[in-house]
Amino acid sequence: MKILVGYKGVNVGKDLIEIAARHARAFDGQVIVVTSMKGGGNTDPMEVKAAEDNLEGIKPFFKEKNIPCDTHLLVRGMEPGEDIVAFAEQNKVDEIIIGVRSRSKVGKLLFGSTSQVVILQASCPVVTVK
Repeated sequence: MKILVGYKGVNVGKDLIEIAARHARAFDGQVIVVTSMKGGGNTDPMEVKAAEDNLEGIKPFFKEKNIPCDTHLLVRGMEPGEDIVAFAEQNKVDEIIIGVRSRSKVGKLLFGSTSQVVILQASCPVVTVK
């Protein structure tokens, strides 16, 4: 089983990787942790470096638990939600785990939501963590 974790390195990220580890152990799976950034002129090189460091910091957690883990920084010029869905389809992912923020329905409508796009467009089950 392939489990994709959409990761930003924020507080909810710890919960995401713990759930991914539990699912990977239960289903003899592997974890793919991704961070998506828009790219182009919209991405600060310091933000890219911070994202790379966050991803590298996850590897020891899974290595200690003997769970196969790959990390990917996606900078492909796509919106994060679309990027995660496309990556999941390209890599035949079986489950996506993402964090959701507390935002009103109107806020999501006006500003968009990475998690909303993933939930609505993913071709596999999506687990959300608040």
